Amino acid sequence: MRATRFAFIFCIVLALAAGVFALAAWQPAIDPITPPPATGFDPALVQRGAELAAIGNCDVCHTAPGAREFEGGVAIPTPFGAVYSTNITPDPDTGIGGWSEAAFQRAMRKGVRRDGAYLYPAFPYEHFTLVSDGDDKALYAYLMTRRPVHAAAPDNALSFPFNVRLAMFGWNQLFLRPGPYRADTAHDEIWNRGAYLADGLGHCGACHTPRNSLGAEKTDDKFAGGEAEGWTAYALNAGSPAPVPWNADSLFNYLHRGFEDMHGVARGPMADVAQELRTVPDEDVRAIATYMAAQMTISGSGRQVAPQAEAQTRRGVMVAAASADSQAARSAAASGDEGAAIYAAACAGCHEGSRTMPYGGIDLALSSGISGPNANNLINVVLYGLPAAEAARSPIMPGFANSMDDKQLVALARHLRARFSNKGPWNDIENSVHEARSAQRAVTVSHAPADQATAPATMQRKTDEAQR
Repeated sequence: MRATRFAFIFCIVLALAAGVFALAAWQPAIDPITPPPATGFDPALVQRGAELAAIGNCDVCHTAPGAREFEGGVAIPTPFGAVYSTNITPDPDTGIGGWSEAAFQRAMRKGVRRDGAYLYPAFPYEHFTLVSDGDDKALYAYLMTRRPVHAAAPDNALSFPFNVRLAMFGWNQLFLRPGPYRADTAHDEIWNRGAYLADGLGHCGACHTPRNSLGAEKTDDKFAGGEAEGWTAYALNAGSPAPVPWNADSLFNYLHRGFEDMHGVARGPMADVAQELRTVPDEDVRAIATYMAAQMTISGSGRQVAPQAEAQTRRGVMVAAASADSQAARSAAASGDEGAAIYAAACAGCHEGSRTMPYGGIDLALSSGISGPNANNLINVVLYGLPAAEAARSPIMPGFANSMDDKQLVALARHLRARFSNKGPWNDIENSVHEARSAQRAVTVSHAPADQATAPATMQRKTDEAQR
């Protein structure tokens, strides 16, 4: 009898707790609006919104390959299942056409949809909360002047309890720090502009910061490196594996053109970021580069790692060492080292020869892919190559997925790591090869419709479309 009474009381308490949680978590719906006409928005505001959308990489997550711009439906992998991006065109039924500016800002700041349902942080609102009122207004103007597309996103494929949106209230209480961004008075205006863009719309930490078991970024390890779609997002702090350390100038070049002489080419998800940033004003990219370079300081020294002159000197030493070692590589190949033989036959002609870009490859002693914490990025590039980038001069490379078997890939990766880095051998290269083969990853992905160019749309095209 006593056990029955205890169970009854426990159920009552549990029900009351659930009711209190639901009441605290409840968010009201915001009344829908009639989509405003595109001509009602200031063209200058739309133009700025287009630039901000490029910084936020909105097109990449909300436009599936071959689909119409911003119609959603892109599967975003998470440890808890797949989340599908939504339609953010001004379609009133399946998009955001019925969203007021207040509803849009609530989604950006609090991760709550117009109908009151919680969004998942695959939409990185924990970063977007930092966006200013003015920039939210510009983004809203840009999105509401796109061509409406009637397309409902697929249902998310999340396991219980992660498929219960109300649970995100608890996640927000633990991990969401509401914005907007507040300037750090210890730094100058350019640094603060870069912090605002990189930590906010740019959401750099979403890939480059490790996550905890609940999928939240580990704020104590900001920019310490993470994973993104099967690629390693390298550390962007003092733990960067780049053989020649980054500075503001090299970061600017890399972000703006997708390639940097002493660091190589953007690939994987970063290729899409660089493609979008080509359309962004130089001053915004420069600010991001300034802020990120400041994260790569020697702890306690207050000195930016590797000024340009020092970097150039280190590059010369590495290149000279690589050239001097080429004969040793050929000797190793002749002696039966399979990795060295593959390198001499398939790689050395471009990476040690006299060819210039785009056919001449980076000196591999400068490659973060070889000095990084695992073989993932190197294997992805060797398998699937580096396609030619449209509207930009950068290296190209064929893929070897059909000409090298797994054993050869492992042998090559081991040789490259041993020869071109001063780091210890990688563990479990075989698993990196298996996962890369299984995923059929592309080094860069076009999100343009099939009847359009593969490069991202220019700002001019985006602005012109707003007036249609």
